[in-house]
Amino acid sequence: MFEIVKKRPITEEVFMMELFVPHIARKRKAGQFIIVRVDEVGERIPLTIADADPEAGTIKICFQVVGTTTYKLSRLEVGQRLADVVGPLGRPTHIENFGRVVCVGGGVGVAPLYPITKAMKEAGNYTIGIIGARTKALLILEDEMRAICDELLISTDDGSYGHKGFVTDLLRQVIERPEPVNQVVAIGPPIMMKFVCKLTKEFNVPTIVSLNPIMVDGTGMCGACRVEVGGETKFCCVDGPEFDGHAVNWELFMQRLTAYKPQEELSYKLIREKTGGE
Repeated sequence: MFEIVKKRPITEEVFMMELFVPHIARKRKAGQFIIVRVDEVGERIPLTIADADPEAGTIKICFQVVGTTTYKLSRLEVGQRLADVVGPLGRPTHIENFGRVVCVGGGVGVAPLYPITKAMKEAGNYTIGIIGARTKALLILEDEMRAICDELLISTDDGSYGHKGFVTDLLRQVIERPEPVNQVVAIGPPIMMKFVCKLTKEFNVPTIVSLNPIMVDGTGMCGACRVEVGGETKFCCVDGPEFDGHAVNWELFMQRLTAYKPQEELSYKLIREKTGGE
C-alpha cells in the first residue's frame, strides 16, 4: 500500500506521480484531495488528486518542489512507499451542465483543474480551458487539457509561448464574447485566483476557486486551514476546498499562508544541505 508505481518529471521542479491506493482510487471524485506523509517523522501535507484509475487502483498527484516535504517526496523513486496517504478528503466539485464553463489554471494548479474540466465536459458543458505559467518550460498538461476542452487558450508571463501576459487577459477576452459565460473555475497561485475573481465579479460571472492553505489533520479538528468566506470562518478540509471566489477574504488567506515562512525556509535549507541538494 502507498507504493509509487510511476514517477515522471514535468519540469525541473514539478513531478507527476502515480500511487497505488485502491480504496482512494475507487471513491475519489473531481475536486477532492489527499493528505500524505513521506516518512514516519514527516509533516502532513495536502495534495489534490489530479486523476484516478479505479481498475488499476492508482491515483495521480502533481506537485512542485517548494519546501522540505515536497523535496523529500521528489527524491523517492518507483517501488518506494509513503508512510501515509489519507483520503479522499474534502467536498467534491459540484458538477452539472451549466452551459459554457471556463476553467482557468495557473502553474501547478492546472493539475487539479484537469479532472474538474474533464468532469465538466462529460456533463455536457462547452468547456474553454485557459492555462498559464511564467514561461513555456513551466507549462504543464497542455496536451491533456487540449484533449478535453472545446477550446484551449495559453498564456505565459514572458511571452515565450501563447499570449504574452496573464490568464486574466485571455479570460476577459472570453467573457467579452457575445456568448455568455455561465461558470468559471479557477485554480492556481492565490494572487492569480484573486484577480480572476476580481474580473469575474465585474461581469457577475459565478466563480469557484480551490484553496490550498496550511493543513494538518484534514478532518476539521485542528483549525489550521481556516479561511474567511462571506464573513464566516470555514475550514478548507471539510467545508472546501472549493468556495465562492467572490466571497473569499483574499488578503487574510494570503497572509495566513506566510505564517511560518521563516521556519519553512530554514527547514528547506537544512534538508538540502543534509542531502547534498543544489
